[in-house]
Parts: sequence; C-alpha cells; structure tokens
Amino acid sequence: MPATVAILGRPNVGKSTLFNRLVGRKIALVDDQPGVTRDRREGEARLIDLTFKVFDTAGLDDAPKGSLESRMSQQSETAIGDADICLFVIDARAGVTPIDREFAARLRRSGKPILLVANKAEGRASTAGYFEAYELGFGEPVPISAEHGEGLPDLYDALKPMLRKIATPTEPEPGDDDDDESGDEDDKTRPLKLAIVGQPNAGKSTLINALLGEERLLTGPEAGITRDAIFVDWQWQGRDIKLWDTAGIRRKAKVQGKIEKMAVSDAMRAIRFAQCVIVMIDAATEIESQDLTLANIVAQEGRAVVLALSKWDVVENKQKKMHDVLDKLEDVLPEIRGVRVVTLSAQREQGFDKLMNAVFESVEKWSARIPTSQVNRWLEDMLARNPPPAPSGRRIKIRYATQASSRPPTFAIFGNQLKHLPETYLRYLRNGLRKDFNLDGVPIRFSLRGGKNPYEKAGRRK
Repeated sequence: MPATVAILGRPNVGKSTLFNRLVGRKIALVDDQPGVTRDRREGEARLIDLTFKVFDTAGLDDAPKGSLESRMSQQSETAIGDADICLFVIDARAGVTPIDREFAARLRRSGKPILLVANKAEGRASTAGYFEAYELGFGEPVPISAEHGEGLPDLYDALKPMLRKIATPTEPEPGDDDDDESGDEDDKTRPLKLAIVGQPNAGKSTLINALLGEERLLTGPEAGITRDAIFVDWQWQGRDIKLWDTAGIRRKAKVQGKIEKMAVSDAMRAIRFAQCVIVMIDAATEIESQDLTLANIVAQEGRAVVLALSKWDVVENKQKKMHDVLDKLEDVLPEIRGVRVVTLSAQREQGFDKLMNAVFESVEKWSARIPTSQVNRWLEDMLARNPPPAPSGRRIKIRYATQASSRPPTFAIFGNQLKHLPETYLRYLRNGLRKDFNLDGVPIRFSLRGGKNPYEKAGRRK
C-alpha cells in the first residue's frame, strides 16, 4: 500500500494549493480567504517518481470547543492519526506565529515523522520567515512556492527517504484517476461513481457518515458546511463505490460570494462525473422547486437519478408527504417518470438497504442494452397504434430505430422529415420505451437522423 501524507498547518498557509500541485489537478477549492477548506480531502499524489496518498486538511486552529472551527480542527487531528508522514506547512512571508509554535508542539507529541515546509518562499520577503522556521525544531525547512511550482525538487529530496522507510512507492492502478470517464460498459469490477446532492442542510454529510460508520465529514446545524466535493472510497455488499459528498446547491439567485460559487461549480463537476446521483430532499420541510430543479439538472446531464427523502423519522403524516412528493414529480419531472423515491433516516440508520437497492437498480436500467430487433418490433407496434403527424401536409416517415448507446439509453431514429417531429410525439415514444423495456426513472435520449435504413441493403443481400 502507498504511504499516506497529511498536509497540515494553520489556515491560509497554502495547504490546498500544495495539495493541488501534488495531485496534478485543481480539485481543492483555493482562495485568499482563510478557512476555505473544511473537510479532509484525499487524492493520489505524484512527485517525480514518488506516488503516495495525500490528505488536504482544514488546518489546525485554536477555536472554542463545539464550534465549527473546532470541528474542522478535529478533522485535521484525525488526519494526523491516519497519516504516515505529516507535512507541516508554514507561511514563510508571515514568519513563525504563536499558533505555528503551538501546533508544532502538538505534532511533535503525535510521534509521526514531520517534514517542515516553508511555503510562499518566492522573493526576498520570505527570507526572514524561512530562517525563523528553524526554531520549530524539525530541522531544515523545505522552501517552496506551491502556487508557482518552485522548490518541488527539494521537496522530493526531503520526502523520498521518509517514504522509503514506510512503504515502497507504487504506480497508480488503471482507473484510479478521479477524471477517468473511459468505458461505456457496466463493468462491476470498477467502482460505481455515486454522488449525493441537495440543498444546504438536507443531510448529505450525515448520510455519508452513517454509511461509512465514522465521522468522516463535518456535520452540524449550520447550513452550508460542506464546500469541496469530497470523495471517499467505500464498499457496499462487496461492490466498490466512489462516494461524493457535495456542497448544498441553492437557487442561482441566492448563490452569493466567490466561495459559494466555486463550491456549487465543484458540486456540478461531481454530477457530471457520477454514474448515479442521489438527490436528497429534506422531508421535514416543504418540498421546494429547487429540489426538483436539482433532479432535473441531473437528468439533463444524463445521469441515473434516485430521490431520497431524508429525516423521514420526524415526518408526522408520512402518507400525505409521499403523496405530495409523487404528485409534484409527475408534474415537474416527466423526463424521468417513474424515478425511484426512497425514505431514510441517517440519524437512526434506517432505509439504507432500500436506498442502495434503488441505486443499483437505476444504474442497471441506465446501462441497459436492447437488441435492435426488439427495438424495431416495438417501433412497428408504436407506429401502428399512433402514426406520426403530418404538419403542413408533409408526411413524416420513421423507417428504423436502434439503440446507439447506453448510459443513458440513447436511441437513433432514421426517417424522413424528422426535424418536424413534434415533442409530443417524442414523448409518446419515450413513454413507450419506459413502459415496454422497464426504463422507468432514467433519462432517455433520441438522435434523429435523416436518410434510409442503413441496414436495408445488407438485409436484402441476405
């Protein structure tokens, strides 16, 4: 197993910038404002020929017990416990602060190998702070500029012997890259990519913690705690899953400030990357248009969708609540008619089996392949029951159909005048596919192509 390295230090010393530099992608949110990072984020780092797992952390902070900052700091303490090596980052331009000294003592008590990194070391302004770092007692600090990529060879030279003492560096296995989108087939040997989205305070992080059986993510009464889209590796009944927690997504008009905009953008990236998306709705409140808008966004991205009504244990009239939800779905989300709706309580650990069964069922439908012969027999029956209209007296003729791809199911339709085919008729075909091929709850797409049946001559030769 590769070694694990935690990046630690007080807020705003450049930990997330260094994390992004090591993993080779800008996946951690970065801003001049301190305290942007809250949850512990992990990634696969590469430094020349070294590979290792790296944790980005919220930063060690001296905050009142029970506060959000204190809970963020506790996540960093957990990272120290899980790490093989700690990269203690200071701001060379600011010099050594009293908080740096306090946390240096805390890190020393952990007994873990410590590598002192003096970040922001570009230019003369950092010289005094660099020499001050010696007094922390961790030996010679490594001067770097994570933002400009300077000093990484020195970091490599310092880190390499430490890693050799712990584990043999390993090459990342195929498919470990977070942005891997290769392969259309539903290969059950590859991790299922599952994202959880919803409005702020819908219970997303609480659900993930309950599924994992540990306090992996920050939770609390404050809305909007999660900012980064955080993924964790997980298993459910032997199936590997990459599980994404995301920032709460409010209505566009309510999104304020650079940090929230970046967090929403990160959540949207998680949706595009996922195979299935759980849209969490707070059942303890009235269902809002934004909840259904999020489900519609997921469907438009072509992902499998499951709706989860959270906090179901506090709902008094459960039958009425479910009836109201299903009514609104019928009116607002016709494109994913029949989407699975499950109820759960993360606090009481109820409904998890139903939730994951719905996820796997939705992914199976989303990945479905229907033989061309079956598609055309179905099409003939649909055309016989309800022929295409003739707008402006011009006859629309559908000759042939085939499934062009899956994930989501996409069907190519060949014929004449198809650009005049009204949306109502496409909806008729889409609903027929759902009913006859058990494709409820997944987005279905059409590709309309003019010309004759491309297989017609081959069929005559036979």
